[in-house]
Amino acid sequence: MNRRLKVACLSVLLGSMAVSPAQSVWAQAAKKPAAKATAKSSAATPQFDLKSEKYKLANGLEVVLHQDKSDPKVAVAIMYHVGSNREKPGRTGFAHFFEHMLFQNSENVGKGNFIKGVNQIGGTFNGGTFTDGTVYYEVVPKDALERILWMESDRMGFFINTVSEWGLENEKQVVKNEKRQRVDNQPYGHTNYVILKNLYPASHPYNWEVIGSLEDLQNATLDDVKEFYEQWYGVNNATLVLTGDFETADAKKLVEKYFGELKPRPAVKPLTPMPVKLAATKSLFHVDNFANLPELTMVYPTVEQYHKDSYALDMLGSLLSDGKNSPFERIIVEEKKLAPGASAGQSSAEIAGTFRVRVRAFDKKDLDEVQAAVFAAFDKFEKEGVNEKELERLKIRQETALYNGISSLLNKAFQLAQYNEFAGDPSFAKKDIAMTQAVTAQDIMNVYRKYIKGKPYVATSFVPKGQEDLALKGAVKAEVVEEKVVAGAEGANTGKEPTTFAKTPSKIDRSKMPELSKNFSFKAPAIWTSQLKNGMKVYGIEQTELPLVQFSIQIKGGMQLDDSKKIGTASLVDAMLMEGTKNKTPQQLEEAIGQLGAFINVNSSSEDITISGNTLSRNFPQVMKLVEEILLEPRWDEAEFAKAKQAKLNQIKQNQANPGSIASLAFNKVLYGENSRFAYPTIGTMETVQGITLQDLKDYYQKNFSPSIASFQVAGNVKQAEVAKALTGLEQKWAAKNVSLPTPITATNKPAARLYFIDQPDAKQSVIYAGYLAVPVGSPDYAALQAINHKLGAGSASTLFNVLRLQKGYTYGAGSGFSRRPTAPGMFAASSSVRTNVTKESLQTLDEILKTYGTSYTEQDLATTKGALIKETALSYETLGSLVGLLENISTYNLPLDYIKQNESAIQNLSYTQAKSLINNYIDPSKMVYVVVGDAKTQLAGLKDLGLGEPVVLQNK
Repeated sequence: MNRRLKVACLSVLLGSMAVSPAQSVWAQAAKKPAAKATAKSSAATPQFDLKSEKYKLANGLEVVLHQDKSDPKVAVAIMYHVGSNREKPGRTGFAHFFEHMLFQNSENVGKGNFIKGVNQIGGTFNGGTFTDGTVYYEVVPKDALERILWMESDRMGFFINTVSEWGLENEKQVVKNEKRQRVDNQPYGHTNYVILKNLYPASHPYNWEVIGSLEDLQNATLDDVKEFYEQWYGVNNATLVLTGDFETADAKKLVEKYFGELKPRPAVKPLTPMPVKLAATKSLFHVDNFANLPELTMVYPTVEQYHKDSYALDMLGSLLSDGKNSPFERIIVEEKKLAPGASAGQSSAEIAGTFRVRVRAFDKKDLDEVQAAVFAAFDKFEKEGVNEKELERLKIRQETALYNGISSLLNKAFQLAQYNEFAGDPSFAKKDIAMTQAVTAQDIMNVYRKYIKGKPYVATSFVPKGQEDLALKGAVKAEVVEEKVVAGAEGANTGKEPTTFAKTPSKIDRSKMPELSKNFSFKAPAIWTSQLKNGMKVYGIEQTELPLVQFSIQIKGGMQLDDSKKIGTASLVDAMLMEGTKNKTPQQLEEAIGQLGAFINVNSSSEDITISGNTLSRNFPQVMKLVEEILLEPRWDEAEFAKAKQAKLNQIKQNQANPGSIASLAFNKVLYGENSRFAYPTIGTMETVQGITLQDLKDYYQKNFSPSIASFQVAGNVKQAEVAKALTGLEQKWAAKNVSLPTPITATNKPAARLYFIDQPDAKQSVIYAGYLAVPVGSPDYAALQAINHKLGAGSASTLFNVLRLQKGYTYGAGSGFSRRPTAPGMFAASSSVRTNVTKESLQTLDEILKTYGTSYTEQDLATTKGALIKETALSYETLGSLVGLLENISTYNLPLDYIKQNESAIQNLSYTQAKSLINNYIDPSKMVYVVVGDAKTQLAGLKDLGLGEPVVLQNK
């Protein structure tokens, strides 16, 4: 996908992005399920103007300000024009490494205080590295604007003196753990590495992954690190963006105060496009330790971002693979029955681009057959040409996707920073959109013939162990660097952490942290309610900032209402509801939704089935007509059922090879017991899904779909009266019936042991879960439980994160939390993925932290938590999705409409004595059960003397 109008997808913990910080909002939206409408519509260029003011400081820092007073917060983004493409062979991973280091220390803020400082004011933060740049961001209450600018400027201009050999070695371990978690211990994790090494020559800046080589990182010296920083991290090689509730004149003064004195570095020479060409196709295979299914990837070299052809290539990818009428769907999925789906898409970076086709096939399918089907789909596309209706559908959806892409301050900040750094203009969005809208059918056929048809490509065949014969014929074994698991290979950091360093002079006193401005206030969103005559409850929030509406219909029951021998039925019902209606084929339904530029999805969980949608306000009534049709007149097509069932089996098969999924499911089964529904994944197991028939789905639907156990949630630019009118059809046509919901579970079986182990041979990390069923149904303490866990495991300032990652370097991340369920006890759970050779040490450390948490918890911890949680809540309800989620919580747990205010009062009134009592009652070390998924041959024996009893070995099934 092109890197245009980005939507950020960053985790709360520190880390890198393997790709750009965001994606083209319309390209991303085009990947979502859609359909086609009876209403006449046409593709018009969306009206878009993200107004901003750009100026430049004397030192070269470019500043972009976008004022938005819709929420009491400010988003700050700093984007450096340096990514992995500025590294040298043998010195890879440095840009990503600096992303980590810049969170650790700076001269005036102090060691660890950046992370702590943002958490204490209820803000969120992160950073990300991609091939062409690095971005850092924070979202904080508006009264913290000066404080966050002080903090950001300190690490921009007063950082490098704090870097030491000790810090370098410590952060190396964190980055290694990130690679193990995101690459080495994941199915198909090495695909990108193989592709880059074979697509780009060794001297090309895209020849290596963003995370770099572990060997390069291990060999990096302090001089190497400082040289890279001095060359690329100048104030004149960055864009600073502020979006949110501030006064422009005040913001400018603060920016000048804190950033104006920072000295520029030598100008950075811009990179020119370096697209590559292949002389011949390269075919490689890899036997994947974590894959249960064969996967084929084909990558064609194309063009860089903003190149005219990149827009047509974007459209080509969508036309080939998205939707019921796409060639990939018709050939690979329907005719050949080789896979549950296939994807194709363009990815354009600053100096080069690729067009990637990916097919994860069904179990034991030969990838030569899959490749032949891909070429057959190409031929079909060329023969039939561009479907003008499908092209129109893609362009219509752009408007909805565009507005969704700017629904948060952070996304606005990313877009402005990205366009300024890589297009030279923060308002480049208008031209970007116009270029997409201008793509013609002929443009698409031209790029297909120019870059895809008959052109050389890189193909990778990733196959499970023992199934090498499934790889493409003639494929050669790929060179993949895999870490060996060696006990004791990485000891503790034996260096000495420095306590002093040279101080950089400043014109202002930077030693004191600025006070908060005290101009923060939060008003919870106003909620209206009603009830339809058929019993369905309706909850709404009117928000007029954007011409969008988001909604959901929650129907209670979900997996709980499955037959015990056919778990997965509800999950298949959710899949089938989007496969046509009584009067519309699946293709016609898709077209109907698409012509309205809407998105409609159905998802099931253990306790409900939810139909959700997102649409332009003006199309809300028509979209609800389609929802009415989907809900009341499902098609129940036999052929579509067969496809949906096979897709679920494929998903289950792959989950059985993913260490994280294995650990999570095993943990549920140990805690809830073998006979509990909650011991099973919502999608079921291979055994239960095999026996499900289409009649089972019809019976489930007839018995359990009723407005009497349903609720409708809506947020956006729509009035209550308009919602009532749009729901008239459902009110009149959907008759209520008696549905018997399970009685809430109040007691559970005690696990038979304390420690359980599942073997994942040659795993590079061990996945650890610890916890127990701690939260009774309807517990009045739930808000207070979030408070007592905050210091322990909520985010990157928590004890678990600090000890396991920052102090010991065992992991990339660690955390804990309380969960709740409407019909069963919720759990307290702590979890982490640790490097394999410290599995025992990590369990010991985790056990010790849990045992001492109650005694180490202080009154100051509670005071800090109170201040942070109140502001975190205030910052949580910005997007329509978050508002609908708020309404769903009210409906699911039967909460009062002002529950946010009540939770705030419960936290503010929580005394230290009460907090200590809650910790003792709800974080009880003696009740903790541990589940570990890791390499048995190197780790199991050492776990026997932990004091947790004899490990019980479970089978992965």
